[in-house]
Amino acid sequence: MTSFPHTTNAFLFDLDGTLTDTVYQHVLAWKEALDEEGIALSVWRIHRKIGMSGGLFTNMLLRETGLAVDPDLLDRLRRRHAEAYRRLSTGVVPLPGARDLLEALTGMGIPWAIATSGRMETARPALEKLGVDPGRAPVVTRGEVQYAKPDPDLFLAAAARIGVDIASAFVVGDSIWDMIAAQRARALGIGLLSGGYGREELERSGALRVYEDPADMLKHLDEVGGRR
Repeated sequence: MTSFPHTTNAFLFDLDGTLTDTVYQHVLAWKEALDEEGIALSVWRIHRKIGMSGGLFTNMLLRETGLAVDPDLLDRLRRRHAEAYRRLSTGVVPLPGARDLLEALTGMGIPWAIATSGRMETARPALEKLGVDPGRAPVVTRGEVQYAKPDPDLFLAAAARIGVDIASAFVVGDSIWDMIAAQRARALGIGLLSGGYGREELERSGALRVYEDPADMLKHLDEVGGRR
């Protein structure tokens, strides 16, 4: 791990909907998993919870349907979601400017990491399409922390992985759960519209700046300390 001065800016990225266009594949995969268990839930309700940890996500979904929280059912839902997502992820692509943004930060010597509430089994296809090797690049997944978003653990672990002070880091995400986790971690939040949440929602949840997608963020990188 390279250690950077505590005043160094750093960027901690969510993955789905932030760097890769994968939010709706996850939504449909959860919908399929729920349907297979005979649990009726509208697609829009599922979308509003994408970005949470899978465990919290399924707990909240079951609460909305009035079903008891059954550990066996939760495990089946997680496995069904992972299986469905693997099939749907063949069409996964990076969001516009995602590769260029990471390359620009690397070229400027600005540290970055990816922190996803997904487990590696579902994150790997997206990382591969993004050109990020988790064996070489700093990637933190759900299995490495006790709690995922909206808890701050993922982003705290990502900052520690690259040796920066979380207070000097920007958390970049597409959901309100990313922004809430950023605030709880004492980091500044940057919201992207590429996951389907609105500008006002992201700002109300703590986003300091909101951009359309990684390409738009790259154009305005100097606004958030992204400069040599």
